[in-house]
Amino acid sequence: MTITKGNTIPDTPLMTMGKNGPEALSSTEVFKDKTVVLFAVPGAFTPTCSADHLPGFINKADDFKAAGVDTIACLSVNDAFVMDAWSKISGAERILMLADGNAAFTKAMGLTLDASGFGMGERSQRYAMIVKDGVVQDLFVEEPGAFTVSKAEHVLEALKAPAA
Repeated sequence: MTITKGNTIPDTPLMTMGKNGPEALSSTEVFKDKTVVLFAVPGAFTPTCSADHLPGFINKADDFKAAGVDTIACLSVNDAFVMDAWSKISGAERILMLADGNAAFTKAMGLTLDASGFGMGERSQRYAMIVKDGVVQDLFVEEPGAFTVSKAEHVLEALKAPAA
């Protein structure tokens, strides 16, 4: 079942690159007591992800912070080494790069993508979400092949919109 607005983020293991190598953290740690914008991509270094998705959030980081976002996070079903290399080559120092190497988070969210036709196996769908203290406030899942609702600009507009 796909997570929806109002649901609590599942507690799963994630990885990030620390000063001394890969470090484990839980999804609960990422989202607890914070406003987090998380965007997920099918793969680091892939065309749309590298040319548009990640750069959009890098370029709008100050706007997200001004709108009350504590953490901007990027998640992919890749390992921590790949996510770290992608961060460095992209200038994404202000983005928390989350490796979901075993797709545990992605599966728990119900947002997997079968990319085996491209030789990539099971990956994450492209999406973005706004999470406050572990609860999904908004979720923007792309249609296959699309890149519109998970763009930084769209998420920022939703974040600034008055609550319904």
